[in-house]
Parts: sequence; structure tokens; C-alpha cells
Amino acid sequence: MADELKDRRVAILTADGFEEIELTSPRDAIQIAGGKTYIVSPKNDVVRAKKGNEWSLDFDVDVSLEQASPDDYDALLIPGGVINPDKLRAIDKALDFVKAFFDAGKPVAAICHGPQVLIDAEVVAGRKMTSVKNIRKDLINAGARWEDSAVVVDQGLVTSRTPDDLPDFNEKVIEEFTEGKHAGQHA
Repeated sequence: MADELKDRRVAILTADGFEEIELTSPRDAIQIAGGKTYIVSPKNDVVRAKKGNEWSLDFDVDVSLEQASPDDYDALLIPGGVINPDKLRAIDKALDFVKAFFDAGKPVAAICHGPQVLIDAEVVAGRKMTSVKNIRKDLINAGARWEDSAVVVDQGLVTSRTPDDLPDFNEKVIEEFTEGKHAGQHA
């Protein structure tokens, strides 16, 4: 199904400290399905990944967050890792970028600690979601209906727990990104 996402542009919002496989695995699945991916970051040049507790590879930033417009993308992916979401959630421009996808009804996917960014963007209240267990209480306190499942989909929002769940996550990401806008996605 190499054409499911033909002509679809996907922003991957990240800062340093994302879990490498949580960016590369869904990115590769999106590209195999025909989509184009763009790393969007508050940094201008490269972002550095982690593999567990160790720093790993650098990835080129395609578009700086300062230059990025949500209107240029059909969907949004937020990889996890402990450091990445914590950095993004403190940047107003990143939160505005995320909110714009919800306001436009565009699909969004977040894995592991990635949903922390959604908490600060104030788009989780009333939504069915999952995440790494470490932020379960954070999501519940922000009004999400948390469940311990490999992947949860709620009106175009795809969330997942850990790298172990990537096959299920990638499948649902492709499905929701293919469907496009969801009327119930609004924040």
C-alpha cells in the first residue's frame, strides 16, 4: 500500500532527547505508505536522539519551528523519550503548533512521553488515550480517559505506550493519517 499517504505531508515535532525508534519507526512506515515527513524543531540544524539512557544519532531538522506553519502539513507526529516532550511543553510556539492541528481537525499521533506535550497544549480533556505508565496520572489529572492498551484512537488522535507497541501504533497512524481530518478532533 505504497500510495495510502500519497501527497500527505507529516510534521514530526521534536527537540533533542527523543527516543530514536519512536521517530524512525513511524517515520519509515509513513514514508513506505507514500507520505512525506518533515522534522520540525525549535532547533535550526540537528536534533539528537537517545537509545534508552544513551545519546545516539543526530537527525537533520527540515523546518525550524519558527518557520513552520501547521497549514503546510496534513498530520502531526510527536515521538516520546523523557527529554523531548519536557522541552517542547515549555515552548509556547510548540504548543500553538500542536493546538492548530486539533483546531483544524487534523490527525495527531503521540507515543510514550509524547502526550505530555498534548497536556500542556490543553487538548486531552475528555479524550481516550494511552501512554507510558509514568505519565498516566498526568493525563488523568488533565482530564484524559487513560487506558492500558498498545494503541488507542480517539477521533484522529493516536496514542501508544512504548517502543514494544510500535507495530500497532504504526498501523493506526497510517490508518488515521490516511483518513485525514476528523470533525471530532477539535480541542
